[in-house]
Amino acid sequence: MLKCHISWWQNFPVENKSVTASARVARSFCLRLSSCAGSPFGRMQTVGRAVCNYCPHRWYLNTDIWLCCWSFSPLLPGNSGQVPKTCATFRLLFLCCSRGHRSCCLDSLNPSVCSRCRQADGRKVLRSSIREFLCSEAMFHLGIPTTRAGTCVTSDSKVVRDVFYDGNPKNERCTVVLRIASTFIRFGSFEIFKPPDEYTGRKGPSVNRNDIRIQMLDYVIGTFYPEIQEAHSDNTIERNAAFFKEITKRTARLVAEWQCVGFCHGVLNTDNMSIVGLTIDYGPFGFMDRYDPEHVCNGSDNTGRYAYNKQPEICKWNLGKLAEALVPELPLEISQLILEEEYDAEFEKHYLQKMRKKLGLIQLELEEDSKLVSELLETMHLTAGDFTNIFYLLSSFSADIDPSKYEDFLEELTSQCASVEELKVVFKPQMDPRQLSMMLMLAQSNPQLFALIGTKANINKELERIEQFSKLQQLTADDLLSRNKRHWKEWLEKYKVRLQKEIESIGNADAWNNERVKVMNSNNPKYILRNYIAQNAIEAAENGDFSEVCYYLLLSRLVWMCSGAGATATAAVCSQETRSRQSYCSKPPLWASELCVT
Repeated sequence: MLKCHISWWQNFPVENKSVTASARVARSFCLRLSSCAGSPFGRMQTVGRAVCNYCPHRWYLNTDIWLCCWSFSPLLPGNSGQVPKTCATFRLLFLCCSRGHRSCCLDSLNPSVCSRCRQADGRKVLRSSIREFLCSEAMFHLGIPTTRAGTCVTSDSKVVRDVFYDGNPKNERCTVVLRIASTFIRFGSFEIFKPPDEYTGRKGPSVNRNDIRIQMLDYVIGTFYPEIQEAHSDNTIERNAAFFKEITKRTARLVAEWQCVGFCHGVLNTDNMSIVGLTIDYGPFGFMDRYDPEHVCNGSDNTGRYAYNKQPEICKWNLGKLAEALVPELPLEISQLILEEEYDAEFEKHYLQKMRKKLGLIQLELEEDSKLVSELLETMHLTAGDFTNIFYLLSSFSADIDPSKYEDFLEELTSQCASVEELKVVFKPQMDPRQLSMMLMLAQSNPQLFALIGTKANINKELERIEQFSKLQQLTADDLLSRNKRHWKEWLEKYKVRLQKEIESIGNADAWNNERVKVMNSNNPKYILRNYIAQNAIEAAENGDFSEVCYYLLLSRLVWMCSGAGATATAAVCSQETRSRQSYCSKPPLWASELCVT
């Protein structure tokens, strides 16, 4: 079942050094033949469906020999002793599973030393491993291109982590996650050839090794884009341009899918962008609860570089960096033209197509649809509506809704908006008033120094937060409800008019509505991996109880099963669990607003 995947890198230079990866930088890209640190003999806690697909006898999966394999322990005879580094710019892919005509690469997080880890010890902990495992599986069942989670193996070994960088470190359990994908090559993989920067002097470890870059590019296109290789085998420039055009479109479609489910990646640098258009590296990610276009899921992202509304822009920027890294194999003027012509158009097209499905607009494609979507999101923002639940509820609305049911629907819709108490938590000032006053004085008296220690955007955001918090002190629950109902009535009237146009175009209203509801329920998930759900699973697992992890894994597979037989299946699965758990499809509890992920 397992075989070494060596064909494309067998001619790369090899270093037979015992020096650890964190102690030195290789002169060029190479294979390091060193002993494998592995993981202390652990316990298999979770096995994903992805790895089961490649194992003909599933009872093997929890045996000692397979536990060694999944944890990359050195105990298996014949192991290469080669382990991918935790956070390295380029992860070596050293195993390939095959079954029939399907193949995949295995990547572990993470048994080896890496200077880019928090303590340079190369260890991933149970907390982050569970988040990676659950979210990659959740994204797969949402239909979004992603790496898969194969196994999660934990041990009794502990490492020290300062989770929030606040000087309060704690011991956490070492854990290994086995990830599965067609490849783990990233945009950043091609940046190891970067020439010296004219300002900093920094350069890639394989600068001037054009031979390796050509070999990597040939491998990527020939293996993962075979149709492009076949169509342009006689013209390398055209082939490379076609490849760049395809990865541009894939990336645009991927980020459009993220935006449509409220997913924020958290760290969208070039090393976290897949060369085949997958969601990769689940770190400080987050699914939005309350809709906020400027939502930042990463507590370490102080400038909001990777905010929800900036994800399309930053992904385009990363593609630009990939284009630079492909020179001279692909001239920059060609790749830049492709990027400008293809990315924005593909993103807008895919985003609007998906949003039409989420709103049940299945018959007509009108120019006004884009404005309707924008006004919906603006209404969500004004009312602090729950992104997932608002979309999910809209399938219960119809153009000919009964007036009495309309009021009930409006009540249910506004119940998914944040309360006064929740808004007070959200807009609670984060800076000490004295510190803010000092920063404002500094901005006026010494703008140059202020630019070094603070940003104008952060100060403006804090001032806005203070203003909103002050207004909330005078706002009553009744006033908030009345305001929210007014906003939603305005938008629902526009939505009703648009639905009526759908009916007029088809004639058979009943058949259309049944199909509309079906499409909406297939594009608006009932369950997402909210931060508080992941936190509940983590806290239970840290106490030895993995039932929450397994429970959510089951729910993630039922994400679309919300009507008909699917509803029955979901009810059967959840019936014995709901007494001890808050419903995972409800609005998050108040304490969830204060969760911080870094």
